[in-house]
Amino acid sequence: MDAMNLLVTVDANYLRHVATMLASLRLNGGAEHYNVYLVHSDIADADIDEIATYCARLRMRLIPARLHKDDFADAPVTAYYSKAMYYRLLASKILPGTLDKILYLDPDILIINSIDGLYGTDMGSALFAAAAHTGLTDIAKHVNRIRLGTPEAQGYFNSGVMLMNLEEQRGRIKEQDIFDYVRANEDGLILPDQDVLNALYSDAILPLDDSLYNYDSRRFETYFLTSGGDKDMDWVMGNTVIIHYCGKTKPWKKNASGRFVPLYKHYMQIARRL
Repeated sequence: MDAMNLLVTVDANYLRHVATMLASLRLNGGAEHYNVYLVHSDIADADIDEIATYCARLRMRLIPARLHKDDFADAPVTAYYSKAMYYRLLASKILPGTLDKILYLDPDILIINSIDGLYGTDMGSALFAAAAHTGLTDIAKHVNRIRLGTPEAQGYFNSGVMLMNLEEQRGRIKEQDIFDYVRANEDGLILPDQDVLNALYSDAILPLDDSLYNYDSRRFETYFLTSGGDKDMDWVMGNTVIIHYCGKTKPWKKNASGRFVPLYKHYMQIARRL
């Protein structure tokens, strides 16, 4: 089987959390070989060497891609967001032209079951496959549709887990379209890259089941209640593929609390031993 291609875009402060995510992937992801593309602009060579060595221990291949100050020179930036916000939106312009698809993963996630089904999703002509988190009120959905000018959108898609159809993106995603939208709407952007994803490409996103592929760790009760009690903890552990630790309080912090925080800290310990 060909290697699975993964994309992460982080700075040096998040590399240790990438290590936890990759440890959970090695233990549970299901594939034998992974290529991990790390897109960055400011990670020191020594840190790259360290994470590359760690990946090698996990039988993964790290492929770093350093962007320089002249890359995306026309991209609008502010004190609120930097050029890094464009890396995943413009992955098809950065990554090798030989890649036809890649799975983007935020560093604040755990993989607890095989990702074979997700990676093998038939995307057709869709640019992305992503999940909109369940449990948002109709008012919140309506506000986002008005705010982003997407009245027909199926939902507000989360950009933390995205299967990317790079072959389609190369012909259809234009960096100038993204830069123009950001300039015209920068005062109203709340989660900039996620807002841009939804504003420009919501009609080209294949919806994924968030309870399987982008489970919001804060919302166990929502999933449980909306499923009529079917999606209990046993269901999560047996069926959910990706748990996403959304929100400001991350599970690696000492003051973190929540139903799934002990699970994350367990994988932190495992990652240190691998």
